[in-house]
Amino acid sequence: MSKAGKVGRVLIVDAEGAILGRLASYIAKALQEGFKVYVVNAEKAVVSGDPRMVVESYKIWFQLKTLRNPARSSPKRPRSPISIIKRAVKGMLPKDSWKGFMAYKNLKVFIGVPSDLAGKKLIKLRDVSSEKLTIKYITVGEIAKAMGWKGWTRR
Repeated sequence: MSKAGKVGRVLIVDAEGAILGRLASYIAKALQEGFKVYVVNAEKAVVSGDPRMVVESYKIWFQLKTLRNPARSSPKRPRSPISIIKRAVKGMLPKDSWKGFMAYKNLKVFIGVPSDLAGKKLIKLRDVSSEKLTIKYITVGEIAKAMGWKGWTRR
């Protein structure tokens, strides 16, 4: 397929109020179908569950150690909302094929809405919305702050 056929295959997804796991599976499927996906408002996505338990489960990653070179072979621990969302999507893509790697390269995640995407139409996914959640939840930005993310300020 020529590049001209793929020009219009772009999705700009608004992650505000979206449940992280459902959002990640939707994005992974779109990436596998050949779309280029931009995710905006990454810090406003939510993870369902008791906030204290969710943060503790993310902090378990800090306790994992290795006897070999820890800088090179220890598990990588995402701290920013961008990295948390990218890791969730990467976990849902094929790991042993070139298609999964190429699909992952078509994913861009942003905190807030960047100026070049400000005028575009954002897709708000109704199926992944957290409006009907009856249990507690925590935003990805709050998880990132609890894990040591320094934050982000708009200039």
